[in-house]
Amino acid sequence: MHIPKRIFATVAFVVLIHPGQVGSNREPYEQDFFVTAYYSPLPDQCCYVRGGYEADKVLNGEGVKAADGTAVYPGMLAAPPSYPFGTKVALSGIGILAVHDRGGAIQEQGGVHRLDVWAGYGEEGLARALAFGAQRVRGTVYPPGFHQPQTKLALDDLPAPLSKLENYKLAYLNLLSVRAQKEDHGLSVKMLQTTLKEMGYFRHAVTGRFGEVTEQSLAHFLSDYHLSEPTDALTPTAAAFVLSAEHRRGVKDPISGYVDQKANATTLREAQRILRFLGYYRGRTDGIYSDALAGAILHFQKDYYLVGTENDAGAGRIGPLTMQQIRGAWDRLLVAERARKYLLLHKVEQHVAKNNLAVEQFLSEGDYGTQVRTLQSLLADRGFFPEAKINGNFGPLTGASVTQYQLSRDLISSSSAHGAGVVGPATLAALQREERSMLYQLVRAAGWQAL
Repeated sequence: MHIPKRIFATVAFVVLIHPGQVGSNREPYEQDFFVTAYYSPLPDQCCYVRGGYEADKVLNGEGVKAADGTAVYPGMLAAPPSYPFGTKVALSGIGILAVHDRGGAIQEQGGVHRLDVWAGYGEEGLARALAFGAQRVRGTVYPPGFHQPQTKLALDDLPAPLSKLENYKLAYLNLLSVRAQKEDHGLSVKMLQTTLKEMGYFRHAVTGRFGEVTEQSLAHFLSDYHLSEPTDALTPTAAAFVLSAEHRRGVKDPISGYVDQKANATTLREAQRILRFLGYYRGRTDGIYSDALAGAILHFQKDYYLVGTENDAGAGRIGPLTMQQIRGAWDRLLVAERARKYLLLHKVEQHVAKNNLAVEQFLSEGDYGTQVRTLQSLLADRGFFPEAKINGNFGPLTGASVTQYQLSRDLISSSSAHGAGVVGPATLAALQREERSMLYQLVRAAGWQAL
């Protein structure tokens, strides 16, 4: 497991105390600790400290098992090698935890020993780890062989404010790039709740927690758009429709008034156009209330069970109920059309990620590996890096190429500006956006065989 060296340390200080007594006897003893927290990243989060899932796994470890093979659980600690696995540590104000893990930065630093608390999975775990920060804590160590107190730590007792995630949001974040599901707590759920609330489907406080109310709100939306998607998770199809429907929020009704023999010509032409779009009217757009228009309205009303026969009240005329159904049918068609485009873009994004065609993490001089090679290839494709020099090592040449790219995209004002030569959030977003856009246009024009 690799432990963050800087993201959780918010306060720098010097500690001068007497050395501890780790391993000196088998009796419990007190010790001063410098305690941070780590989490288990999941795919499709809203936010990552290092810009992507794989990079956060490197930073925090795989997040599945600890160094001794124990599956991660609340109450797990990473401690220096001098603490045998199974050692219990009671930390004041936190709980009683057990040592199962190690880490490169988890060492004894003078008289103060480093510990890392496992803070949970996904966005909630990351928020909890960020909120935990770096704490100076006095604790009691219970070495193996001595009476061991029961592990006691409730993750819910450790704050996980979603505001802590704001600075780490992915640049291209939207509902299609995340996976919100029941019992989740994070910005992804908050985004879903906020969007549904803006469209009138979610009428409660936005909490970021996916419970019964969120499920019912999503179910209502899916029903309105005639979708048979699960209600306990936001699937890609559901996300595409939510995004598309939100895009149409505030669009006026297609017909400005009710339609009958007394309607004006403008209103009648609007009715003719929308009914033609819906496949019910085939006559001229002449603004006349004709038998053809009345028949088209009646046909629509029968399909939507608004009337039974032409003799029913309101048959062949557009009043409040018929207007509502026409608006719904119109919305569903246009929302579905845009949703298909969103899903195609999402499929392109998946292709990009699967085939390592985009940079997915922050990079700077000294980094090396596949992600650096991808960066160099993308810069070479854009004429900023010599193709023959692609080697996966981020050196001065790569830094200079990144700077030239940043200047060409107005990401920095000069080569001496803060962030020059470094792939940070803005540069990462620009690279990802360009690559996805290029491949999306290619697929739309030539099909998937073009990739």
